[in-house]
Amino acid sequence: MLHFAFKSASFFRVTPSRSRAVKPSRHKLATMTLSLMLTGLSTATLSGCQTIKQTPNVGAVIQSPMPERLQRFNIRGKIGVVTPQLEGSTAQSGSAFYVWAQDGDRFAIDLTGALGIGHTVIEYNGQKATLVSERTGTLTAVNPDDLLLQATGWRAPISQLPYWISGRPAPSDKNNEIDPQGRLQTADNADWMATFSYQNLQEKLPNKIKVIHSQGHKVIMTIDHLQP
Repeated sequence: MLHFAFKSASFFRVTPSRSRAVKPSRHKLATMTLSLMLTGLSTATLSGCQTIKQTPNVGAVIQSPMPERLQRFNIRGKIGVVTPQLEGSTAQSGSAFYVWAQDGDRFAIDLTGALGIGHTVIEYNGQKATLVSERTGTLTAVNPDDLLLQATGWRAPISQLPYWISGRPAPSDKNNEIDPQGRLQTADNADWMATFSYQNLQEKLPNKIKVIHSQGHKVIMTIDHLQP
């Protein structure tokens, strides 16, 4: 059983704020509702010179605000990794069951059946990553991405995962796609492309993340969010 250096904590959700209703002017000018964007609430478009009532855009889609990054969460699931055949290496694949506890920038990941290196624990304290496994012993690195590569030869964007698990883009992501419910659908991060699946239309947190590297590396992660 994994013993974390910090207290087990649950994730929280941010309740989307309601858009503020615009009070009609005494000249009875009509407003047109625009889609809610991540950067702020929508504005109402007023008719500047005429008193003719404008027709609302019935095709406009109102998006819900995206969830904030979870500062604390406990999750578990299964992770699968595929490494393509590259020059000087052979194609590989492996999988492991995991339990992940996050508290701010610190986290601990317990991997069982871990990708050919036995039971493994990866910890990060915000400044240094440590990996302990039955085969490799104790290894350290500046970030968990390099540490995993050093220990196993597998590539995975671990540094971005706390954001993606929260259902929101990482700060360095680009070309994100959002669905009408305000949920993250795809995210580009350097050479990685992530896609997100959700259990139903109401769920804001993904239950599956699939990440593909431009060179063919693949990571598939199922997510079960645990209650405190």
